[in-house]
Amino acid sequence: MEVDALKDEFNRVVKKQKLASSRTIDLVNQIEKEIEQAIGAIQENGTDRDAASNLNHEILTNLKNTLKELVPVKQLESCQKEMNTALGKWVKTTEKFFINDISKAYKNVDMEPHVLNEIIANHLYREALFDIGDNFLGEASSLASIKLKQLFQEMYEIFGALRTEKSEPALSWAMKNHDALLQNDSCLELKLHQLQFVEILKQGKRDEALQYARTYLAPFATIHKDVIQKLIASILWAGRLDQSPYTEFLVPTNWEKLAEEFAQQFCNLKGQSSTGPMGMTVAAGAEVLPILLKLMTVLTAKREWHSMKEFPFPLDLRRDFQFHSVFICPVLREQGSDDNPPMLLPCGHVLSKQSTVKLSKSSSRSFKCPYCPFEALASECKRLYI
Repeated sequence: MEVDALKDEFNRVVKKQKLASSRTIDLVNQIEKEIEQAIGAIQENGTDRDAASNLNHEILTNLKNTLKELVPVKQLESCQKEMNTALGKWVKTTEKFFINDISKAYKNVDMEPHVLNEIIANHLYREALFDIGDNFLGEASSLASIKLKQLFQEMYEIFGALRTEKSEPALSWAMKNHDALLQNDSCLELKLHQLQFVEILKQGKRDEALQYARTYLAPFATIHKDVIQKLIASILWAGRLDQSPYTEFLVPTNWEKLAEEFAQQFCNLKGQSSTGPMGMTVAAGAEVLPILLKLMTVLTAKREWHSMKEFPFPLDLRRDFQFHSVFICPVLREQGSDDNPPMLLPCGHVLSKQSTVKLSKSSSRSFKCPYCPFEALASECKRLYI
């Protein structure tokens, strides 16, 4: 966990900086106090010049001695030295973990330039950077899907309206895609009607809210009975929902959450992933880059890296990057496939089909599970579908 080590080292620098700053401020305040006391004592002297001169000399001598005892320069140098030491360790730690030359982990991948340009442009469109995407394609002399650009333009228009608490565009879209949303078990249309219904109640229009419920909420009553009951009961609190038991309908984040849900459902219905493929790829690459750099230090020649078809060890990514279930046989250390599917043993452990065949000597006899004393026949193993 290189990042955790960097954070710990950085936190030490921050603590040293705060300590040095605190000591410096205390020292300056103390010096300022001594000087102000000396100035005050000089101002209180009498008008007798000779007596005042002798007294002033004594005050200044005492001030000088006091400042010598404080040794301000040495104290400041000591604080700065501790700070520089901590900062130096931080720099060394950073240099250790952050390798400037990441080309060691580079592997040639055949890809047509126009394909890469299209991927980048589509990513820019997905991030609502339409002007930048157009400029990029113009400079790269490439073409991208106009339909995809129009698709995300439509999505972001509705998305932006929802974030400004305008539900009409999203409602119109959801009603047009009513059947498709129901097939995906989505409650998006109901939630949009709910927000519109609550807006009417906030204005105190009870009759209009009741009519809206009969027209748009009633069709959802059989599936979402509990939600509809709450909404109908909230009509009694028209104009004063903030004093009702249904203040959950007034939470400001409801609009933000619904905007995010709309974006996910929109992408789902249009056959697009809810997260940008290019952004996800770059994030996953950054996650495994330190591991790849360590691997390159182990390999004796770069040609070994280019000839490798798979990693010599399991490469675990966070759940954010896991979209499909993958089975790795604990015996053969190979990924499962249609030809070599995972097999469930009677004891509950799972091996690949090839493992069960090898352990049972081509299915001719019973074999012992590698992880428990239980014995089984290959015919007793059941295929798992993941």
